[in-house]
Amino acid sequence: MKCLLVANESAEVLFYWTDSEFEQRLQEQYGVSQEEGEGLPAFEDSINTLFAPIIISCSTMVDRLGDNYTSFSTENNHIYVLHQFDECLYIAVNGDGEETEEDLKRKIYVMKKLTEILFGMVTLSGPLLRKELRPQDTEQRNRLWKKLRSLLETYSRLRENDQSFLVEAVERLIHPTLCEQCIEFLERRLVQQINSSMDRAGEEVLHAFILVHTKQLAFYSSRNASNLNPSDLLALIILVQDLYPSKIDLDDTPEELENSTVPDVFYTPEPSPPERESVTPRKDSPPVFQFVDPDIQMAEDSLQTLEVSTPDPSSPSRVFLEAKECPMMPHSMYCLSLWPGITLVLLTKIPNSHMAVSVYYFLEAFVKLEKRLGEGHEGASAMRGQSSVQEQRSKLEKFIKAWSSMEIQTLQLQNAWTDFKNKAFSRSGTGFTRDLLPSCRNMKTQLCGVYRQFFAAECMGSSQRLAPHLQERALNMVQEKLMDWKDFLLVKSKRNITMVSYLEEFPGLIHFIYVDRSSGQMIAPSLNVTDRTVSELGKGPLADFIKKKVWSLVATARRYLHKGYATVTLRDGDYFYCYFLWFENETGYKLEVTDIPSCPDDTAPIGMLTFDYYRKLLRYYSKKHQNEVVKCYELLTVHLGVIPNEYILQHCSQLARKLWEPTRIPLL
Repeated sequence: MKCLLVANESAEVLFYWTDSEFEQRLQEQYGVSQEEGEGLPAFEDSINTLFAPIIISCSTMVDRLGDNYTSFSTENNHIYVLHQFDECLYIAVNGDGEETEEDLKRKIYVMKKLTEILFGMVTLSGPLLRKELRPQDTEQRNRLWKKLRSLLETYSRLRENDQSFLVEAVERLIHPTLCEQCIEFLERRLVQQINSSMDRAGEEVLHAFILVHTKQLAFYSSRNASNLNPSDLLALIILVQDLYPSKIDLDDTPEELENSTVPDVFYTPEPSPPERESVTPRKDSPPVFQFVDPDIQMAEDSLQTLEVSTPDPSSPSRVFLEAKECPMMPHSMYCLSLWPGITLVLLTKIPNSHMAVSVYYFLEAFVKLEKRLGEGHEGASAMRGQSSVQEQRSKLEKFIKAWSSMEIQTLQLQNAWTDFKNKAFSRSGTGFTRDLLPSCRNMKTQLCGVYRQFFAAECMGSSQRLAPHLQERALNMVQEKLMDWKDFLLVKSKRNITMVSYLEEFPGLIHFIYVDRSSGQMIAPSLNVTDRTVSELGKGPLADFIKKKVWSLVATARRYLHKGYATVTLRDGDYFYCYFLWFENETGYKLEVTDIPSCPDDTAPIGMLTFDYYRKLLRYYSKKHQNEVVKCYELLTVHLGVIPNEYILQHCSQLARKLWEPTRIPLL
């Protein structure tokens, strides 16, 4: 039983997602009281009835105490986790014991991250976000909620089955030669041809990358582009997986697997047709007596399984990503399916995107002013740390005038600015006092409103996109480049790294995960729980048992890291677990160990999708090493418990040194 709800202070449902069990239980609960002959109440009404007391209780506590509870459990062992983001209250519920309080909190923060990717700065205004999440048009609202639910389910599936989403880091396919060739191809041929074309409608490709399922084959960024934040890249992979879902985690059942592996396949030729008939070779018949490699056969089976209906590739998605100029810069995202499981993604800079930088500049100024006024600072003290009042006033008036000339509806913004000026600058006004707070909030809302008008997805006309034939050419170019590699890549994505190559050097090592937190990349042996072939961990129950142990180890390590512990070693039955977090400089020299600050209980879960904890940690540590580039790494290992402790620690040290070199391949 699972549920996620977003509501405002008036207990109005802005979004909800439930699984079938929760929905059935709710219908049974509120359907019993219906009179005979009447149908069940609308499900949204039932959701509202169930959660309204909780929402009202939270609002009352915030109003009277300035604080709110974050979680509670009911008598039937249902866990409720709550978090308030501005005017929106997020509530996550679990009643089947499959999710912990930390899991529910993580789901809430991931949901917030996805809304930021989809709506940008609109999420900074409560009234506008309410309109965005709950459109008045019922059909539009159902379409939006269906998309958000699908994204949430995609994330849950990936986190349950994919190690990269377990530790929230990007996994690259380890094949340096092919990766280098693809990066060079993206730079010198694909991106260059698109950006030099006259049919790009003013758009410019900033980033291009190729994904094989969730793994990154190649990534290229143009020289004038900001670095793509790893948390944004993970969110984009969720969008791609939602659009073109991978079915590799839905293989056959163990019983079917017993009879599915046929290493040698021989084919009998078809009878010769009569002479009067033309001989047309069957496309689905391989050459006579051909030996079929199991890996290639599995890749071909995957291709058939993964075939899904593809949307119009000429229709881009509007996404808002972090850039050095603006934390929510609008981009157009093109997802072009090369083959089932292999996708080309283009991120383009849209015309007039610099306007978003101006909006953020003024928005940040009003946020700072509101904060200082709320803290009791008035007069000149309220504007401390910002540009001069007259300078900002002049810039904002020029900005409003420029938007008016572009036929953007700025009347409400102009009225809000006039009201603000009359109160802040005129002799009869209140000046920079707490009375200015409502005008500050109104200016923030109107700035976000104009931003929404200009950059919302609904504003994307058919002309504001790369021409379809240009996208088709890009698709064909990459398909031609990777045609001979596609089957290999699909198999490689399942067996990126295997434990076989490490067992001789590290006897007793069962599994490891190595993460470079500076670049947001990870390396780990594949965990194929339901694969068609036998892996080093076996298949079926044994592999699933090890997988659960690994997931449990990551959760345990995060709990200790949250408390400020950078090293964890523990024994669990026949297994011994280790977790290490450490810092190095650019040359690989390990820096001295310092105490890591513990996190308050109400902070975001440790990770990169929910909140970039590691970037904050790097800033904290770099203060003591200002003349060096500081890198952060993590290593998690699972050993057999019979291995002596001193050998296990020695293994971990040697393994970290062995893995350090591959991670230095730059993420271009």
